[in-house]
Amino acid sequence: MNKSKLSVRQMCLLALFLAIEIIMYLTPIGYLRINALSVTLMHVPVIILASTMGPTAGAFLGFIFGCTSVIGATMTPGITSFVFSPFITVGGISGNFFSLVIALVPRILLGVIAGYVFKFAKKYAKNTPVAAGIAAAVATVSHTIMVLGLIVILFGPQYSQALGISQAALNGVMAGVIGTNMIPEVIVAVVSNMALATALSSRYVGIAQQA
Repeated sequence: MNKSKLSVRQMCLLALFLAIEIIMYLTPIGYLRINALSVTLMHVPVIILASTMGPTAGAFLGFIFGCTSVIGATMTPGITSFVFSPFITVGGISGNFFSLVIALVPRILLGVIAGYVFKFAKKYAKNTPVAAGIAAAVATVSHTIMVLGLIVILFGPQYSQALGISQAALNGVMAGVIGTNMIPEVIVAVVSNMALATALSSRYVGIAQQA
């Protein structure tokens, strides 16, 4: 019976965060588009769920996050949306299989990293808020670097062409994104995870340890 109750609670929490992720995608809260790039808050529920229920649940919600990237890039494409969708052509540049890699893999790993870092940090820090803050910071930074790094590696020339800059200048542009867009994403993730993961993990600690 106890295992059954935990299973129901786990499913309810997962369904709640799935609904939050979808609502964020359907509203301006999820993606704040700035020219060719966008600041996202979609990573926050992934990190909170991963910290509360573990890396497996985080990976699942990260996959949903990645799917919203593909859908958004396909349905409302911008000049660089080809890096997230294999189904569109923008300015003569088409997405391909690697678009799915960029859209999905870093988002899945976001949940995995957040879940494992939280477990590791909590084990040694013995403090849930501190562990939650560390997990959020590490996962957010890793996610941003993975996305931008894969764009440079897999679509460097095409991305430069879409932005109207030389390929030599692309690394500087990406470094600027890391120094600006990533900072507010990290701050929001850290504050949110310290507050919500702390509150939720006290109730779902059994689930978090089993996930």
